[in-house]
Amino acid sequence: MPSGSRSSKPAGRADAISLLTQDHRKVKRLLNSLDRTTDRATNRRETLLKQIETEIKMHSQLEEEIFYPVYRDAVRKSDGHLYYESLEEHHLVDIVLSELNSAKVNSEEFGAKGKVLKDLIDHHAEEEETEMFPKARKVMGADQLRELGNQLRERKQTLQSGLLTRAARTAGAAFDSVLSKVGRKSAA
Repeated sequence: MPSGSRSSKPAGRADAISLLTQDHRKVKRLLNSLDRTTDRATNRRETLLKQIETEIKMHSQLEEEIFYPVYRDAVRKSDGHLYYESLEEHHLVDIVLSELNSAKVNSEEFGAKGKVLKDLIDHHAEEEETEMFPKARKVMGADQLRELGNQLRERKQTLQSGLLTRAARTAGAAFDSVLSKVGRKSAA
């Protein structure tokens, strides 16, 4: 295979747009799975919601901290509206996620809110992929997008390790709580 082909590019060299698009696909798959659940699949819905929320929050943070500011500074003023629209769409997604977390997973309300979240994400991802990302490719160039990809990858690893640390602390605290209750019962 010629050395200049895309498939010979090491996985660690993916640019920012490729990484963000991969995130879009992952979240869309999770949302499609959630959309196919019924109100009886409470455990599945809870698991999917946790995964969706984690992925969306991490993705939004990466875009807002790293990609969007560079995009805003690189494009003409006339294209800056996509930056502000994207931030507002993230805000709406946060609101719907919060409401989804408050809904009972076995309710029709949960299903409806899940569908609204899916529609918001579909619209947001499509707008980025068809409008924002092509403009970014034109004005930023391959080297800058690869560098942003490296920054996104590093930040994502940091965020993921923070999530794992919090999960371990929570699990440890729960385990300690169970042990102390078991210890009290055996002492009685």
